[in-house]
Amino acid sequence: MSKKGKKQKKSVENSNQRTIAENRKARHKYNVLETLECGIVLAGSEVKSLRNGNLSLDESYGRVRNNELWLIGADIPEYVEANFMNHQPKRPRKLLLHRNELKKFAMQAHEKGLTLVPLKMYFKDGRAKLLMGLCRGKKLHDKRDSLKAADSKRHIDREMKARMNR
Repeated sequence: MSKKGKKQKKSVENSNQRTIAENRKARHKYNVLETLECGIVLAGSEVKSLRNGNLSLDESYGRVRNNELWLIGADIPEYVEANFMNHQPKRPRKLLLHRNELKKFAMQAHEKGLTLVPLKMYFKDGRAKLLMGLCRGKKLHDKRDSLKAADSKRHIDREMKARMNR
């Protein structure tokens, strides 16, 4: 007798994952409304370069073209030992996700004027994964408010630590 039920999704913060790069500026520039884990189509030399920890997600974004999601502007430097079999560092890379996830994400991004931003790339069970976020851009006053809140939290934590040490 087999079990009939849904597979339980593993959380993104698994012990069997290794972070390659994180887009720290994205959380400062955008409000992340929803996240989605995607696979990514890579060449062999790109995987080797990622295993060395070479990746920049700073100016990259997601774009839907012909019912497919693409990662544009991510910089994976060439792998030195690959010689003439190397890849182009800033080529568009296809992201892999289910059709219903793509429709949901693409519709929200298109209708509400939201942006698809890569937040983090990591290896999970030996495969490269990308955490994409559906984001809304922050205004200048929102950025100031979040910086002010972080600064006050840091100040309170310092004071509490100083009192504990007395």
